[in-house]
Amino acid sequence: MKKDSIRNITVTAMFVALTIVLSQIAIPLPFTDVPLSLATLAVFLSGAVLGPARGAAAQGIYVVMGLAGLPVFANFSGGFARVLGPTGGYIWGYVVAALFIGLIISKAGRRFWAYPAAMVTGLAGCYALGTAWYMIYAQIDLWAALALCVVPFLVGDAIKIVLASVLAYRLRPMLNRMAASA
Repeated sequence: MKKDSIRNITVTAMFVALTIVLSQIAIPLPFTDVPLSLATLAVFLSGAVLGPARGAAAQGIYVVMGLAGLPVFANFSGGFARVLGPTGGYIWGYVVAALFIGLIISKAGRRFWAYPAAMVTGLAGCYALGTAWYMIYAQIDLWAALALCVVPFLVGDAIKIVLASVLAYRLRPMLNRMAASA
């Protein structure tokens, strides 16, 4: 196996692990089934740093691990019931978000503005999938779902986007230099 393949696998696995760890930093909110979590910070970083294919792959591996019953989701949960539950659409949305983020940043080149713009777009994709699923799951209308699953999280997600943009903008070139020096 080539050195760059081993490096790619290792770095991708690190972002899977980061998603698992940050998913556990979750605060349940009394008015919704959706916890306040740092998982989206890992999603933002994986798409921005790894690019579209590997970022989406990292999140896809995370989802598959959870589907297999490993306790990788918030509150050390896993299994099909969790993915079919109220937060299932958001969990699947992580893959979509990482893909969108990676695509936009890859196309924009090394421009800082692309990072937060890509993350807002990726988050919108995650919100759309998650909110649509929550509407079906809870049998509520769009406005009620937005009030429960989006609005309470906007400020925290904005902070995560700023943090992830700064971190990814600095990490991506470092990983590229490491890959080139191998």
